Amino acid sequence: MAAFLQWRKFVFFDKDTVKDPVDNGKNFALPSGISACDSGRGHIVLGDMEGKIWLMTRSLQLTFFQAYKLRVTHLYQLKQHSILVSVGQDEQGINPLVKVWNLDKRDSGNPLCTRIFPAIPGNKPTEVSCISVHENLNFMAIGFTDGSVVLTKGDITRDRHSKTLTLHEGSSPVTGLAFRQVAKVTHLFVATLEKVHCYTLSVKEYPKVELDTHGCALRCSSLADPSQDSQFIVAGDECVYLYQPDERGPCFAFEGHKLLAHWHRGYLFLLIRDAKSPNKASYGSRESSPSDKQLLTIYDLDNKFIAYSASFDDVVDVVAEWGSFYILTRDGKLFVLQEKDTQTKLEMLFKKNLFVMAINLAKSQHLDSDGLSEIFRQYGDHLYLKGDHDGAIQQYIRTIGKLEPSYVIRKFLDAQRIHNLTAYLQALHRQSLANADHTTLLLNCYTKLKDSSKLEEFIKSSESEVHFDVEIAIKVLRQAGYHSHAVFLAEKHMHHEWYLKIQLEDLKNYQEGLRYIGRLPFEQAESTMKHYGKTLMHHVPEGTTLLLKGLCTNYQPSSDTAEKDSPESSRVNKANSEEFIPIFANNPRELKAFLEHMIEVDPRSSQGVYDTLLELRLQDWAHEQDPERKKVLQGEALSLLRSDHTVFDKALVLCQMHNFKEGVLYLYEKGKLYQQIMHYHMQNEEYGKVVEACKRYGDQEGCLWEQALGYFARKEEDCKAYISEVLHHIDQNNLMPPLLVVQTLAHNSTATLSVIKDYLINKLQRESQQIEDDERKICQYREETAHLRSEIQELKTSAKIFQKTKCNMCNSPLELPSVHFLCSHSFHQHCFESYAESEAECPTCTPENRKVMDMLRAQDQKRDLHDHFNRQLRSSNDGFSVVADYFGRGVFNKLTLVTDLPGNKTVGSLEVNLQRDLLIHTKRNC
Repeated sequence: MAAFLQWRKFVFFDKDTVKDPVDNGKNFALPSGISACDSGRGHIVLGDMEGKIWLMTRSLQLTFFQAYKLRVTHLYQLKQHSILVSVGQDEQGINPLVKVWNLDKRDSGNPLCTRIFPAIPGNKPTEVSCISVHENLNFMAIGFTDGSVVLTKGDITRDRHSKTLTLHEGSSPVTGLAFRQVAKVTHLFVATLEKVHCYTLSVKEYPKVELDTHGCALRCSSLADPSQDSQFIVAGDECVYLYQPDERGPCFAFEGHKLLAHWHRGYLFLLIRDAKSPNKASYGSRESSPSDKQLLTIYDLDNKFIAYSASFDDVVDVVAEWGSFYILTRDGKLFVLQEKDTQTKLEMLFKKNLFVMAINLAKSQHLDSDGLSEIFRQYGDHLYLKGDHDGAIQQYIRTIGKLEPSYVIRKFLDAQRIHNLTAYLQALHRQSLANADHTTLLLNCYTKLKDSSKLEEFIKSSESEVHFDVEIAIKVLRQAGYHSHAVFLAEKHMHHEWYLKIQLEDLKNYQEGLRYIGRLPFEQAESTMKHYGKTLMHHVPEGTTLLLKGLCTNYQPSSDTAEKDSPESSRVNKANSEEFIPIFANNPRELKAFLEHMIEVDPRSSQGVYDTLLELRLQDWAHEQDPERKKVLQGEALSLLRSDHTVFDKALVLCQMHNFKEGVLYLYEKGKLYQQIMHYHMQNEEYGKVVEACKRYGDQEGCLWEQALGYFARKEEDCKAYISEVLHHIDQNNLMPPLLVVQTLAHNSTATLSVIKDYLINKLQRESQQIEDDERKICQYREETAHLRSEIQELKTSAKIFQKTKCNMCNSPLELPSVHFLCSHSFHQHCFESYAESEAECPTCTPENRKVMDMLRAQDQKRDLHDHFNRQLRSSNDGFSVVADYFGRGVFNKLTLVTDLPGNKTVGSLEVNLQRDLLIHTKRNC
């Protein structure tokens, strides 16, 4: 009884007396003489002492049919089928009959009775004490007062498809039967006044297990639902026992004389005789004295509390239907117990601060996660106000995912509660619901507590257990000075940028940083070296240079061999070496080694690499004092210039900046800047080099001799030898007019007439010779002109006699017909037609005539090319000769084919056709 008193008692049910639906003022009256009842399939089934079976609907409508002639003793309504099994008597004596009714089918207005058979074990007359039917309709067990149990196997609704056997025999009356079905295994529990047995019906031999040596009274056993693992409940006077098919389970110390035990919807209903009542009914007695009081108690075995308890007068039975529980009493009254809703129950528990019980109740009622979370929050608030912060935080942890974390965090921000806050934040991260702020706060808690072990456990969790923002964690650890932890986290989760930032900026571990970069993939190693290259070059120049050499040739990460064998390793990864030149700003020696390595490995390196290397070599050459070493450096610089990989302009500027004479002259020559070469020698007053440059490049650029003469003319020193040599070349190649030579040398105070004497004498002699040649040609041309004019006159005034005897084409004697031309050429008719290109022209004179005509046409086309004339005039050194050329081609005169004859003013008598005939010797046919 002590255990019973420890259970809290609640009123989770509302009790009402069922009223008559016709007359609301009156209580509903049950039929008199009720002997058995059951419920299911939307009905409450009642059996009376007159053999009637009553069916009560939800609207409290009562109908009946006469099932037996005398009385009904037992009813069993199946829950999954509209099958009702009844036991009653049709005649006096001990002869119980079992009838199976199909409530869905009718026979003369009454339910159809599908089967009737006597319920006696063998030929022994005995009363039926209890009955149970399996929901699959394949088993029915009937218990008797003589201790025997009859099992019907097969279709219980038909005689021919079932067989009956005596399953159990004993001396103690059978008080309870129950079928248990789990998967494909079927068990039958048998309770007597003295023992409890279990039969396995799914095995042929029906093996029996004796579970206990004490039993229970009639109607004091029941089968629990799957929430209690379908255990068999036996309510003894001292305890309530639960049984598995093979053993006894837990027991509950619920004392008192049990009159009834039922299991409905997760609750255990126990009807106990009131302790004040001294009488004790004997077995089989269903009647009580008018003074009997019975206590109905509803237990929640899962949550260990009493859901309801009340006294009633002479209860017949308790049934469950339509979502409520109905209590039938002997005086004809009907009471209903309606369960309060879950929220009302919880509020009742909250008022009493029974949060643990509320949580258990909510779980058993399958409350959703939001509802459970609200209970955990209220429980946490309650514990927080009581000062139980450890307990409160455990409840708040259970709200994660539903309750806003800031609600909890604000409560525990005090330094005294940092342990609780840490526990909550850890749970938040474990469920992967933490944001960056939560991670920051948790790590700050660890650092304030100086709990290195927890901190290491947090950051060293496996990949699958990482429930935080790694980057935020690295930031917080770095700010708090936990650099080693931050480095570990960054390396483990491959946050390369953070790893290098901590190693190089905080720990100053440059060697380790360089080693780490060498293990990165190509793209990341390249970008990282661009960012940290200068820092690493300053502290680890040799290692950095070595890494850059590999990065710009064929980079392979220095990691595991498995990675080297990956498909990516076969691809050539090569960075642009020119982009890394700024890293060597303060390390020229390493830069030179790097660039020399690059052009050696890849001669097709960018021009920037060659230009930078040229600059470095010129710097070394300029600062070198050792002549031999200087000569070697000069050769290196020149070889780089000759490689044709440098940019011309940049290389020239560099050579000029460092006064690298050989390089400057080479580039001038390469760029065909011959005047620049000569000016360079002039600036350095290298007279011999000036003359040598004129000799070497004078053919490509003739003005060099003129500039050299002007240069020497401006010199006050004695340069007679150089002037003479220059004048000789000018004279030989007729590069300058004599007058211009004299004017140029007039500026030199040291130059005397003797310097130019030979030049002038030679020039005058050649000019005289040229005049004589020109006069001779003029005379010749005049004689030829006079001869041509006389021929023309003769053609005009005299007849032409053709005396040719041979053909000018085949040299055979002429025969008629023949063709004669004014040019004195004659041809056979057939020879002329075979070889002549035109009937109007002599085949022999045609080539010469065409040349003349082409020249005339060319002069005619070019005489109007004023732009070409102006352009040629501006670009020529001798403009007079250009003008004379165009004048001679008739640009400035109108073209005339025949000029006036001597002594005549006009040639008006000559027609245009005659002029053309005279020019091309028009043919005449004889």
